[in-house]
Parts: sequence; structure tokens; C-alpha cells
Amino acid sequence: MAEFNWVSATLGGVLIGLSATTLLAVNGQIAGISGILNGAVQFTKNAAWLWYFLIGMLLGGLLYEHGFAASPTPRLTFAPWAMLIVGFLVGFGTRMGNGCTSGHGVCGHGRLSVRSFVAVCTFLITAILTVFVIRHGLNIA
Repeated sequence: MAEFNWVSATLGGVLIGLSATTLLAVNGQIAGISGILNGAVQFTKNAAWLWYFLIGMLLGGLLYEHGFAASPTPRLTFAPWAMLIVGFLVGFGTRMGNGCTSGHGVCGHGRLSVRSFVAVCTFLITAILTVFVIRHGLNIA
């Protein structure tokens, strides 16, 4: 388990909020990562900004990990098959919920959307139950 650092957590939250606000103000788009990824892989004519956003997000993570992090990010110990199943379920859930935690949690709450509040509560309850079942029911993590 990584040690909590409130300074980096606060700075990360401010940067996420700033990037979501900037994208909405400049481009009129919601910064929902699942929607951005879905639009990027459809290779439409206006997909360039989607790819720039995704590449910038990945480069930002790499820059932080190799340039600023006090210690390396802990590696997950889940089995690869479990990660594939979980990734599929997350993708399925974001399609069902018409968005992910970034779109509903960051942008939806900022716009006081009731639908986003319900979606985030559903995400959190599902995550809590999933962790409980995996750790205490199946005992695989």
C-alpha cells in the first residue's frame, strides 16, 4: 500500500479539475475519459483533439512517475486474467452508465448533475462490494 501524500493528492485534484474546466471552456467538451477514448478509436474527422488529450494524459503520468514521484508507484499483484475481466466489466459499465468516473465524478458533479450523482454513488457502492467479495469472499487478493 502506498503512503498517502496530501500535497500530491491535492495538486493532482487541482490539475484534474483545471484540465476538465479548460476543456469545457475552450472546446465545449466534457472530459470523460471513456467517451474520449471511444471517440478516438472511431477515427472520425474531428478526433485529433481526442488523441492529443489521451497522449497528453499518458505523457503526464509518465513525466510524474519518472520525474517527480518520491517513490515508484506500487505494482499490482492481480493475475492478468483478472485484470482482463475487470477491464471488460469497467468498459461495459461505462457504456451502460453513459460515462465513467471522470465524466460523471469530475465534470458531472461540477455541473450539479443529478444523473452523475446517482452514477457516482453506483460506482462507489459497486467498487466497495467488489473489493469485499474479492478479498473476503473469493480470497484472491
